[in-house]
Amino acid sequence: MYPLIEIQTIPIEIEMKITPARLEYARGTAQLEISRDKGGLSIHSQPIQVNIDTFECRNSVMPTTASLIRQQAQAGTQAAYQATAVLAREGRMMMEARIDEDVIPELARQKTMGQPVNLNIDFIPKAGPDISWDGGEMSIRYEMDKLNFDWRMEQMHFTFVPGDIEFTMTQRPDVVIKYVGGPLYVPPSSDPDYEPVDEEV
Repeated sequence: MYPLIEIQTIPIEIEMKITPARLEYARGTAQLEISRDKGGLSIHSQPIQVNIDTFECRNSVMPTTASLIRQQAQAGTQAAYQATAVLAREGRMMMEARIDEDVIPELARQKTMGQPVNLNIDFIPKAGPDISWDGGEMSIRYEMDKLNFDWRMEQMHFTFVPGDIEFTMTQRPDVVIKYVGGPLYVPPSSDPDYEPVDEEV
């Protein structure tokens, strides 16, 4: 025999919708100021410098008053030393002279003969110029432009929106009972497919 009843269970169906929490920006302003600092290229050049000192050269040709006084003083001192030496030598010769010796002609001969003659010939200038120099230099400086950003932000307001969970039942639970057998005849003999059952006594 086959089962006459078929039972079917329908489960419940629930749909869940979730809305996450969020933080909403409500209001706020910002200002941006941009300023620029200009750079540039700067080149500093200092050429070579030649220093020529011609004081000693010019002083040997045309002495200054101070140099002339100094030279004359040195020449006077030298002449005084030489005159002192000559007078001492001549005095010694006169003191040591004998009666029969004539010293004066000898002294005159020594003064006029054997003395070098000064013709005032000299090489000028006696000193050359003093030449020195300072080396040149060059410096190059390059600076890029600069951008300055200044942000000015006012007070900002945020709104918190809480999350939400929503449940929706899309299908109710149910039990379906279905009869799957054939028709029942009363009495059973009215069934077209009825076959009598043999009973043995």
